[in-house]
Amino acid sequence: MRTEPYTFGLPAGTFIPENYDNHIERRLTDMQGQYLDQDAYQAMLDREDALLYEVYEFKRPEVAGELLHGVSIVHPGKVGSEYFMTKGHFHNVLETGEIYYCLQGQGVMVMETPEGEWAVEELRPGRVLYVLPRWAHRSVNTGQDEDLITFFVYPGDAGHDYGTIEQKGFRKLIVDNSDPYGVIDNPRWGDTDT
Repeated sequence: MRTEPYTFGLPAGTFIPENYDNHIERRLTDMQGQYLDQDAYQAMLDREDALLYEVYEFKRPEVAGELLHGVSIVHPGKVGSEYFMTKGHFHNVLETGEIYYCLQGQGVMVMETPEGEWAVEELRPGRVLYVLPRWAHRSVNTGQDEDLITFFVYPGDAGHDYGTIEQKGFRKLIVDNSDPYGVIDNPRWGDTDT
């Protein structure tokens, strides 16, 4: 872990940092139960455990005062009519915000609060998104053939709560049923028996 100020490049074309501390790969198997069309999910999984997204992280102490940061790459593709997406999360420290800067591609951020508010904001190159504290968030690549790449920054002590989303899903789903995408209610939202 670096102990002095540092810089790093994000080369155009891939935007993979020139140096990083951790590379995470999330595959179809990591998204069990998150896609509405479970038959399409299983059929796709039977063919290949596709790589849906990757995260390149810079390690910093997970304490107040630090800023954790990195690059997220969501690949293009669909499971049924739903686009490839990240798992999505709340922060363990619920009163924590996060910033995303879109470097490449087209997509949306799906967000919701524990109280039931929801929002969908578009991501495109040069656009900055501020995710307010208390809002769970999930990146979705609505592009047909290009990676959705974002640079993210959040407080070091925020932590990640993936479990709530794994159990309940998001209230809204992003589907390929209009130009360029549709937002629909998740009929299984909150159903912990599925």
